[in-house]
Amino acid sequence: MPSDISVKICGLTASEHVRAAAEAGARYVGLVFFPKSPRYIDVPLAAQLAAEVPPGVAKVALTVNATDAELDHILASVPLDMLQLHGTESPERVVEVKNRYGLPVMKAVGVADEEDLAQIDLYSDAADQLLIDAKPPKHSDLPGGNGLSFDWRLLAGRKYWRRPWMLAGGLTQDNVVEAIRMTGARQLDVSSGVESAPGVKDSGRIRAFLDAALA
Repeated sequence: MPSDISVKICGLTASEHVRAAAEAGARYVGLVFFPKSPRYIDVPLAAQLAAEVPPGVAKVALTVNATDAELDHILASVPLDMLQLHGTESPERVVEVKNRYGLPVMKAVGVADEEDLAQIDLYSDAADQLLIDAKPPKHSDLPGGNGLSFDWRLLAGRKYWRRPWMLAGGLTQDNVVEAIRMTGARQLDVSSGVESAPGVKDSGRIRAFLDAALA
């Protein structure tokens, strides 16, 4: 496996798992500010966890259709390196957020079939990075973190997007090597795949995933 793989462990809620992710080689950690998610944390806890992230590991806030007031509240207390927009934000909204806060913005794009790939190009001019995730089931309250993958063959031979991108959706220690091989991804995002129950991270699974991805 190539050594240039970067991994984001998303949905962290406890100090021990922040520590496990950083020690095992994660380059990003994600904090979820979406109340419907089982991984949601409030601003005081997020500030505490962010303070425990070592230098060199990027702290990413996952938000869903957040207002300026909500983002202001988060950023007033939590030292962040990137904002991840995981809702239905338009390219124009992505640019607004970038300009208002001066932070890199990652935009999540849900994929179920080939038609969805056009959204990647649509957001490529607006976002600094893209997160290519499985589209959530219809009527789902969660835009991500559902443990679902999409047909990775859709990305075969398409690894040169105009922006850096992450592969997300249903990744586990058992399939991550195949995912990298099929998609050419050099950045990976995992949440439910390193949990023992919804919203409950497992340090052993975090280490196992990173060992597999970075081998």
